[in-house]
Amino acid sequence: MAAESSGSTSGKIARSAGSVSIAVFMSRILGLVREQVLAGLFGAGTAMDAFVVAFRIPNLLRDLFAEGALSAAFVTVFTEYDEKRSPEETWQLVNNVFTAITIIISAVVAAGMFFSHELVMLLAPEFSEVAGKIELTKQLTEIMFPFLLMISLSALLMGILNTRGHFFIPAMASSCFNLGSIIVGGGLALVLPGYGYPAIAGMAVGTLVGGMGQMAIQLPLIFRHGFKFRPVLNLRDPGLLKIGRLVVPAIIGLSATQINIFINTNFASRCAEGSVAWLNYAFRLMQFPIGLFGVALSVATLPVIAKQAANEDSQALKETLVSSLTMGFSLTIPAAVGLWVMAEPIVALIFQHGRFSAFDTQMTAQAVQFYAVGLLAYAAVKIIVPVFYALDDTRWPVMASFAAVAANICIILATLEHLQHRAIALSTSMTMIMNFLLLASVLYRKLSGYNVAGLMTSVLKITAASAVMGLAVWQVCAFFPDSDSILSRLVEIVTGIGTGAAVYLSLVLMLRLPEATAPLSAIIRRFRHQD
Repeated sequence: MAAESSGSTSGKIARSAGSVSIAVFMSRILGLVREQVLAGLFGAGTAMDAFVVAFRIPNLLRDLFAEGALSAAFVTVFTEYDEKRSPEETWQLVNNVFTAITIIISAVVAAGMFFSHELVMLLAPEFSEVAGKIELTKQLTEIMFPFLLMISLSALLMGILNTRGHFFIPAMASSCFNLGSIIVGGGLALVLPGYGYPAIAGMAVGTLVGGMGQMAIQLPLIFRHGFKFRPVLNLRDPGLLKIGRLVVPAIIGLSATQINIFINTNFASRCAEGSVAWLNYAFRLMQFPIGLFGVALSVATLPVIAKQAANEDSQALKETLVSSLTMGFSLTIPAAVGLWVMAEPIVALIFQHGRFSAFDTQMTAQAVQFYAVGLLAYAAVKIIVPVFYALDDTRWPVMASFAAVAANICIILATLEHLQHRAIALSTSMTMIMNFLLLASVLYRKLSGYNVAGLMTSVLKITAASAVMGLAVWQVCAFFPDSDSILSRLVEIVTGIGTGAAVYLSLVLMLRLPEATAPLSAIIRRFRHQD
């Protein structure tokens, strides 16, 4: 019965992750198109550096208030209410949280816009060495800061819908963000210079419009579930207090991650002109597999783990954790190997247009390779941290995050002179791996053990299959000559990915690793059925 229950849970997570993966895939494709628009219009120069830093400021706070701490804490408490309280009490909690978040985030937005100059100087003081760069970054920051409120409310909507079993539409919401950025932002970038405004300001406005779309697409579905927004603020509400108790230490922990990003941006601004943009393009490319695999599994796993924690079913929770991690590794390890082998042709195909040069391609590809080292840990941390939230324990994620800050500074200082911007990508990967190993060890003790032997056996099989796949892809790519032709690059990449997928799937089937094929089966079923 336990095995049957575990298989059922794994299948449910795989189906949900497959649903999210399709939506995330569409969003990431649009995200890459968005980056192509930015690369083609602005390359990797002053305007792009300014946009990256300006967007990073509200985006860092988004990770704190929206898609990180708040989302996990809200889903945990909302699931408990949905399981044990009346519908009236549940929707009362939702309205209370919405009102409180709107007030708090609006105040943060106002403060951020007012102190935008100080924030830019803190994040990238070296920008002052280029005439007008600080002022441009400040202007873009002020335009994009309200994006934080929209994305925070959007995260709450997504948490409600995920808990109610809807994954596809919430995951599609980010596609609206990218569409707004591409259509509105790209259009305004072409028009605004005629009116005396910098073209890059058009992309900032597009970001704001995209945030509105990301929130709006989820509203019809949540209204169908009976939600009616009624402004109410009860600071003594037990549910709100529990969310606060979870979210405050989680924000402190996640702030360490944001401190790391501040540190990385500061170090990158000291490197060669374009380093901030190269790292941004590289990490945007990395967001594709992180979102497709790590985020999809995290979103699908969180409601299941929250329900198991609420029902105090520790055995099922442990089985869900191991199954989710195995699925995550089965996807991210081969993806990391493939990215390392094919980094340069992929970057060239996507970005090397307009003002984005072959040198920019080379520098960005090197950053991609070093980021790929930590890809498995990115996905694993996204799966494992919400387990701590579900268990009402945020202490260890906080400690692990601040330990990562210290390690990040040490690694960058030791390697920056030799590796330049690549040192930052390498340090990011190494600290993420350390973070995961620490949290996995603590969780093992907290749960009185889980199936580590089975997990490690699966990882060894996945790594072996990925290594063989990498050699096969490298051999295939060696047959293609260097060429600036888009068609030639496309054929090389499609052939490499096709070969890698065929080799890897054949090997994991031979090695009897069902978790590796479960997400693929779920995606295939998703194409056959509607959500």
